Amino acid sequence: MIGRLRGLVAEVGEEDAVIDCGGVGYVVRMGAKTLSRLPALGEEVLVHVESQWSEAQGLRLFGFSAREEKQAFTALQAIHGVGPKAALAVLDILPPAELAAAVAREDKAAVGRANGVGPKLAIRIVTELKGKPLGGGLSISPIGHSAPTPAAPSVSGEATAALMGLGVAEPLARRAVDAALLRLGEDAPLPSVIKAALQETAR
Repeated sequence: MIGRLRGLVAEVGEEDAVIDCGGVGYVVRMGAKTLSRLPALGEEVLVHVESQWSEAQGLRLFGFSAREEKQAFTALQAIHGVGPKAALAVLDILPPAELAAAVAREDKAAVGRANGVGPKLAIRIVTELKGKPLGGGLSISPIGHSAPTPAAPSVSGEATAALMGLGVAEPLARRAVDAALLRLGEDAPLPSVIKAALQETAR
């Protein structure tokens, strides 16, 4: 698989660029921000590449200006419902360090500004990226290393916020989460609590 390309910028489109490496032009899909930062046509560029292969589409290359962006792209796509297009859209508005900060403060609205990322998917991204490693020694975690941060919110608070993000009124969300915790136990993992609470709201 291709990990990076060093070559000349041959073409720049709305969603991809062609990088000429020794006479071979590689079509590399990039986010709008990365495309805007490419040097002028004919100038040399180094692009970090994530290679993906599928029977339907063959080999596809996704390019990034920094290794951290490539690693964040990989972490985002590990989340159910996040494809390459959505992952690139998230990184267009939130570089890795800002994405880590948004997840740490549970800022679903910031993630939800990305094109193609609705409220439910934003909640899933914020929930599932916690504790996941990000490039450059960064970690998407509610606890930082360089400065003190508030204590991580309780499972009850996180689950209530998740339900509210899905359109459930706060009083109903709190009652549903309390009932779920009563049924599952205080040590139940957050995804299980959210699922059980949603079942409670449907009763």
